Amino acid sequence: MPQTITPFLMFEGDAQAALTFYTGLFPDAEVVSLTRRPDDTVLHAVFSLAGQRFMCIDSDVHHEFGFTPSISLFVQCESEQEVDRLFAALAEGGQELMPLGDYGFSAKFGWVNDRFGVSWQLSLPLA
Repeated sequence: MPQTITPFLMFEGDAQAALTFYTGLFPDAEVVSLTRRPDDTVLHAVFSLAGQRFMCIDSDVHHEFGFTPSISLFVQCESEQEVDRLFAALAEGGQELMPLGDYGFSAKFGWVNDRFGVSWQLSLPLA
């Protein structure tokens, strides 16, 4: 099997909600595999967004750390409407780090932590 590198997201009880939310946001998204524990939390899941595979779990051990914006998911959007739609959905219940705007390096850009704490950068390329 060839070496692969896959983003891995660790939640504490929100993995199913995050998985459902993320795969509902992107048109080319799917749950590839999902294994649950007897208490119905996610033991291990693989999902795909725009061809990129991710893994996620619900940790059954509490951790004193969470997600950080020092690593984020960068989405190159195809239209201003897509940037606006994704930003609004991801910002709901989350935190805006950089509001939607023109920062010179992108036609429209925004950075947000979603309600699960995962950080997203949304960019519309310059024409």
